[in-house]
Amino acid sequence: GVPGKSSPARATYHHILWSFVGAFVGICMLAFLNFNTPGIEDTDLVMMIGSFGATAVLAYAEPASPLSQPRNIVGGHTISAAVGVSVRLLWEATLTANEKWLACGLAVALAINAMQITKTVHPPAGATSLIAITGSVAVRNLGYWYVLMPAGSGALLMLTWALVVNNMSSARSYPVWWI
Repeated sequence: GVPGKSSPARATYHHILWSFVGAFVGICMLAFLNFNTPGIEDTDLVMMIGSFGATAVLAYAEPASPLSQPRNIVGGHTISAAVGVSVRLLWEATLTANEKWLACGLAVALAINAMQITKTVHPPAGATSLIAITGSVAVRNLGYWYVLMPAGSGALLMLTWALVVNNMSSARSYPVWWI
């Protein structure tokens, strides 16, 4: 490590409690919609993707982080989803099944670059691009709809809840900036 530096202090119990409330309700809302929206079981639409678990950590446990701001959450997931779907479609048109590993690396690397260029870096969104390639048949069948649902709509729902829960305590304020 860096000489003279130590690890950050443990979060206060107050912060831990609000992080729990945020993550529990935020993920439960997505899961409820995923499992209880009438007619969704007859489609390939989903509301839950694994990268939202990591978004919950940032949005509800570290709301002051530059990586947790609204632009980063929504922009990061939607841009990375579009990159991932584009790479998957390109891979399916040009590469063999044995070269899927190339598509995985390319999707994440390009998603990172796109987020850097647009100032929307959100680490969980790297997984969103990867899920577009490695996800279930239902996820892959969504095509570019994946950008809107689950990536965009799920990110918006989590952001909306972050705006509520992170301002319920006088010790927290969210967002630090919008754009």
